[in-house]
Amino acid sequence: MTNQPVYKSLALSAAMLALACSRQTPQGEPPREPPTAERAVAADAGARVGPAAATRADAGPTQPLLHQAQRTLMGTIWALTLVGGSDADAKAAAARAFDEVARLEALLSEWQPDSEISRVNAAAGVAPVKIGPELLDCIRASLEIARWSDGAFDISWAGLRGLWDFSADSSHIPPTPARVKALLPLWNYRNIVLDESASTLLLKRKGMQIGLGGVAKGYALDRAGELLQQAGFDNYLMYAGGQVLTHGRKGGRPWRVGIQHPREARHFAYVEIEDGSLATSGDYEHAYLHEGRKYHHIIDPKSGFPSDKSASVTLVAKTALWADAVDTAVFIMGPRRGLEALRTAPGGPFAAAVVDPALRLFTSAEMREKLLLTAELEADGRIGENLAPGLAPRRLSP
Repeated sequence: MTNQPVYKSLALSAAMLALACSRQTPQGEPPREPPTAERAVAADAGARVGPAAATRADAGPTQPLLHQAQRTLMGTIWALTLVGGSDADAKAAAARAFDEVARLEALLSEWQPDSEISRVNAAAGVAPVKIGPELLDCIRASLEIARWSDGAFDISWAGLRGLWDFSADSSHIPPTPARVKALLPLWNYRNIVLDESASTLLLKRKGMQIGLGGVAKGYALDRAGELLQQAGFDNYLMYAGGQVLTHGRKGGRPWRVGIQHPREARHFAYVEIEDGSLATSGDYEHAYLHEGRKYHHIIDPKSGFPSDKSASVTLVAKTALWADAVDTAVFIMGPRRGLEALRTAPGGPFAAAVVDPALRLFTSAEMREKLLLTAELEADGRIGENLAPGLAPRRLSP
C-alpha cells in the first residue's frame, strides 16, 4: 500500500472518460428522482441512450455491436452495455438481469413496507425473524465488514434515519448534538444477531433499524452480472447510481471508468477494468451548507455526524458487493488508516484512490497500476487543473 499522497506533477490529456461516479441514494434517505439518462449512462459505451440502442464499439467496422438498455431500480438509473450477440438476445438478457434486480429490491429495500428487511425492523427488540438466503448473504457480509472496520461500516445506521434529511425540499438544518446523542445507542452492529443455521435475524433493541444502502446495490449488481454471463454475454458494463460492474472488454480494450472530482463537475482520472467493480463514496452528491459548515450523507457511527476525514474514496474490487460496502468504511477511516486497513479487508484485494478534504490524492500500490490521471497534481499532491489536450494519459510511477 502507498498511504502517502501522490507528489508528482504530470502533464496528461483529458482523454475519453466514462462515468460520473456519483453515489447511490444515501443512507438515511428515501429514493429520489433518478438522474437524466445522459448523465447516468456509461459514456464509454459510445452510443445513444435507449432501451434498444446499438452501435459499433470504438466505431470500427469490424468491431462487435454494442447493445444498451436501462431501467430505474433501487431509486436510480441502471444502464447496461452488452458487447456482441443479436439484438433480440441482448434485450432478453438485459430484461432478465433487470428483473432480478427488481426482485432483490422487493426483498432488501427498507423503504418497501412488505420487504423482508422491513419485517425485521418491525420486530426489533421483540423476536427473531425468518429470512431468505438473499438477505442472509447481505447481513453476513455486512457484519463481516463491520467487525473488520470496528463499526466504521454499520448497517444499523437506519435507527438515526429521522435525524438527517438531504432532500431538495428539506430545511437543511442539522440536528442538535443532544438529539444525535439520544439516538446514537441504536447504532451498534453488535446488537444484530444473525443465526445462520436457523436463517433468522434479530435486532436486540427496540427502535433499532437496519438499512442496506451500502450493500444491496452491489449485491444486486453481482447477481445481475451472473445472469448476463449465463446468457452468453461475457463482455458487458453495468452502471447503477455511481457503481460500475464490468466483465470482459469493450472491443479491443478494457472498459474505462472515470473518477469524479470531489469539488468540480469533471473527472480527474480514469481506471481501466476488465473484470471487476468500481465504487465511489463522495461527500459532494448529497450535501448542504449550514452556517458555513458542510454536512453530507456519509455519517460517522461514532459521532452521528458527517465524517470529515475524506472527500471521496474510489475502490476497485472483484465483486460489486465488497466494493460497495468497503469504500464507505474507508471513507470514514480516512486515507492513511483506511489504506492501511485495506490490507486485511474482507473481499479483497482492493485498489484504492482516496482524496482528502484538502484535495490531496492518496493511492494504494494496486491503484497506481490502474489509474490514469487526466488532471495535473500539484507538488503537495493536490488535484490540479485538467491537462492540456493532445497529450496521452500515463500511469503513475511505481
